[in-house]
Order: sequence, then C-alpha cells, then structure tokens
Amino acid sequence: MIILKLIRESFLFAYDALRQNKLRTMLSLLGVTIGIFTIIAVSSAVDTLRNNLQKSVDKLGSNSIYVQKWPWVGEDNFPWWKYMQRPVPKLRDFEQLSRRSQTAKALSYEIGIDNRTVKYLSNTVDGAQIDAVSHDHDKTWNFNFQDGRYFTDIESRTGAPVTIIGADIADALFPDGTGVGKQIKIMGRKVTIIGVFTKEGKDMLGITSDNEILLPLNFAKNVIDIENEKYNPQIVVRGQDNLSDVEVESEVRGLMRSIHSIRPGGEDDFSLNKSTILTNQLDQLFGIINKGGFIIGLFSILVGGFGIANIMFVSVKERTNIIGIQKSLGAKNYFILLQFLIEAIALCLMGGLIGLFMVYLGTFAVKAAADVQVVLDAGNIIYGISISVTIGVLSGIIPAYFASKLDPVEAIRTN
Repeated sequence: MIILKLIRESFLFAYDALRQNKLRTMLSLLGVTIGIFTIIAVSSAVDTLRNNLQKSVDKLGSNSIYVQKWPWVGEDNFPWWKYMQRPVPKLRDFEQLSRRSQTAKALSYEIGIDNRTVKYLSNTVDGAQIDAVSHDHDKTWNFNFQDGRYFTDIESRTGAPVTIIGADIADALFPDGTGVGKQIKIMGRKVTIIGVFTKEGKDMLGITSDNEILLPLNFAKNVIDIENEKYNPQIVVRGQDNLSDVEVESEVRGLMRSIHSIRPGGEDDFSLNKSTILTNQLDQLFGIINKGGFIIGLFSILVGGFGIANIMFVSVKERTNIIGIQKSLGAKNYFILLQFLIEAIALCLMGGLIGLFMVYLGTFAVKAAADVQVVLDAGNIIYGISISVTIGVLSGIIPAYFASKLDPVEAIRTN
C-alpha cells in the first residue's frame, strides 16, 4: 500500500509540474515524443514492408525454384555479357526436368506475352498482361477464384481456346455481371472465359493477378513461338512440402547441367532464382533502415532526456523545503528517491504515449492515402513504452539521488 501511495503521489507531482509549467514541460517532453515517434514509426514501417513481402513470398512459394536466363540479384562486377549469351529455358528442358526430377511436387513452363488491349462490346481494357502456362501452373503458384474454375487437363493438352481473367479486367469488361461463359478476342483468336481470379491488389513485388489474362500454353503455341526470348520463358519448380528450397535447388542445378551437357567445373548457362534471394536482400535493407531510424530517434530521446533531467533538478530545488519536512517526519532516503524517480518516469511516459498516439493516427493517414494496412502491434507498443521508462530512469536517477541525500535541517531552512 505504501508503494502504491508513493506511485500515486509521484504521478500527482508530475501532473502538477506539467500543469504549473506547461511550456517548460512540453518543450522538454517534445524530444522524447519525437524520439519515440521516430523509432516506432520506422519499426512499424519495416514490419509493414516485411509483412507485405511475406505475402509476395507466399505467392512465389517458399520452396519454389525459378529456372531463368537472368538472375534476380546482380553481384559485384555483374558479368552481363555472359548472361546475354545464355539460352532461355526451352520446352525440352521442361520436359526433361518433369521426367527426371525426384524432389519436385509440380513444374510449369510459363511465358509472358505482353500488354495488350482487350475488348468486349463497347468496354475496353488497356495494358492487360497476357500469360501462357502449362497445366500445373495452379500447383506452382497460389491463387483463388471468385468465379469459375481452372483449365482441365484436356483443355491444357489440346490448347483449347479458353482463358482465365483477373478481377480488374472482369470488372472493366463486365461491370453488370460475371464474365464466365463470355468470349473475348485475344491475339486475333476468340477465347471463352472459364474463370475469374479473386481480387488481390498489388503487393510489394508488384505481383498480382488482377490485370492478368491466363491462357493454356498449347493454345499460345499455335499462335506464337513460345520459346522466343522476348516472351521471357521460365520454368517454375515447386518442391515437395517436406523438402527445403536448398534440396530442391541442388537437384534442379544438377539436372539442368546434365540436360545442357555442362562439363564438371564449367559455368552454369542458366539462373536458379528463389524467393529467399529477395527476402535476404530486403532483410539487409530493413536492418539498415531500422538502425538508422533508431539512431535518429535516440538522439531526439537523449535531448528529451536531458530536458527531463533539467526539469527534475528544478523540481528538486523548488521542493527542497518539502523534502526537508518529509525527512523530518521520518521519510526514508529511498522514499524520496523513488518519489522523484517515478516522477521522471511519468513525464517520459507522457512523452512516449504522445509519440505512440501520433504513430497510431499516422496508420489511419497512410491507410487513407495509400490503402496500406500499417503494422502497429503490441510488440511495437511495448518497445516504445520500455524505451520511455528507460529514459525516465536514466534522466531522473541523478536528481532523485541528490534529493534523497539532502540534509533535512538545511532543506527546511531553504527558501
């Protein structure tokens, strides 16, 4: 009960200091507020980016390997002239991998044709992304349908004139109802819509099916040269669920070197890309941003901490005679020390809570402006409060110690 009463009185003293010296206290709290705001805002921004990145990785598949001509991430002294001479993945590579792989759950051969204009009656969509894929595309990528279905095995093998469209294309071409069963013209051919993807929105890596038109690979094969480099062909290998991406990558590398007859010690003429390449690179970037935000915020907090310490020294001086009276009535040194220490912590907590509240308001502003859900979880809040308490202890301990060591007789005589 004594401790609770002490805490209550200390908070009342802090409130009284804030009420009587509003400008002085608010200026001192400003540093803590800005510091906590900076640190938590940066931490929340990094968590938000990481969360969006994870959604992208979930689409790509955590143990999927992408056999492509170019690597996703360049190295030092990037040998682009060597990559220029590489062949693109061929259908033969895909067939051999499909036949020989023991670690793959599914494989798909995919091309991106280009951005085209698609029409249905008087409605038009510009910049639709047309992709053609082999049958197991639904097993190598993660997506859902809001209407319709995926290609059947017969439709994929025969190259049937069918297609699946994204939600944005469906909304633009068929604003009054579903597009399933309707026919649109693509690459000079009429195709029937059999499905519509669920609306996703664009993620951090720009991956979305909202503006996509998906065709069976064998349908595109009858219209264009699907092995042409301008269509950026790739082979996607989805590893079995009980295997790591390293195991899948190792087998795919060995098989591709065998298929291309590459001698031991010879350089690969293909790139094996995977989602962890991107996550590792971005994690390094996030780490730098986090450290930078912490350092900037720390300087602001230190300035605020010195301001709080100054307030506490002034508060000790103003209440010296009260301290003398308390001591003469039997108050122990630790009681006086805790009284001022808790007051310093209370002031820092006020600044920290104001900073956290500003970040909370900022999440609504970002949501309204960019339609991005900012992550502000309990971990960030506890982190901010912990820093506030730490700064309160550091800035209040010395003034509190001086107050606890005052001589009661001398203190009472002080004007």
